[in-house]
Amino acid sequence: MNVALRSLATLTLGLAVAPAPARGLPVISEVLYDASGADNGGSFVELYGLPGTRVDGLLLEGVNGANGSVGPVVALSGTIPLDGFFVIADDAGSGTTGVAHADFIVDFDFQNGPDSIRLSDGTNTLDALGYGVFDPGEVFAGEGDPAPDAAAGSSLERFFANVDTGDNALDFGVLVVPTPGSAPLFVAPEPSVSALVLPGMTTLAWLGRRRRRGRRGGSPAADGSPSHRRREPRCTTGVRRGSWAPGIAKRCERPEEQA
Repeated sequence: MNVALRSLATLTLGLAVAPAPARGLPVISEVLYDASGADNGGSFVELYGLPGTRVDGLLLEGVNGANGSVGPVVALSGTIPLDGFFVIADDAGSGTTGVAHADFIVDFDFQNGPDSIRLSDGTNTLDALGYGVFDPGEVFAGEGDPAPDAAAGSSLERFFANVDTGDNALDFGVLVVPTPGSAPLFVAPEPSVSALVLPGMTTLAWLGRRRRRGRRGGSPAADGSPSHRRREPRCTTGVRRGSWAPGIAKRCERPEEQA
């Protein structure tokens, strides 16, 4: 492989292995379903989406891993703030919560695993997170393979809030200290100037060498070797070069015989 193609392949490979952005927003970005001590006022679900997006009409649905029954169902309301994180916090019983950075307070209690939490618009599933170890016959309503079951006080968080591979096991990890209202975001690295310019310059130089070689050696033949144009002989008698015709005593002159 020449230098230009090798450089281009290296750059392409580096871009190909970068995480893919979320296919649709909002997505579930962090969940604490088993708070330390009493769950009341301590659990939360965090969504990540485009700032200014209204979440009215969206639903958070718990799916029981034992039998697939749906509940609780939480109807959302509000707007995703400028930081992109919308925190749904459990109500402690008086309209308050112990969850920091809460944007919407409502009474809910999602179960410990194996279970699933689904984000939908009432008809279509927008995102889903399944967690825990599902035995044969149990109902997994997440994506791909389930995320691990977090211990009490720990949350499940996307490695990057804006990346959704469609596989909970690849997207989520256990976070010992929950961080409602914040999460890491993946930012695709911009290729350096040299990474962009070098392959192009090398390709141009390679093409220039090919052109010069072509001018020196003539047009390439069908087998790839250069063909050398020969001077056609001067035949005043109308006879083809190297041929003899009845009644003609002289053979056509070859180029080297011409004056």
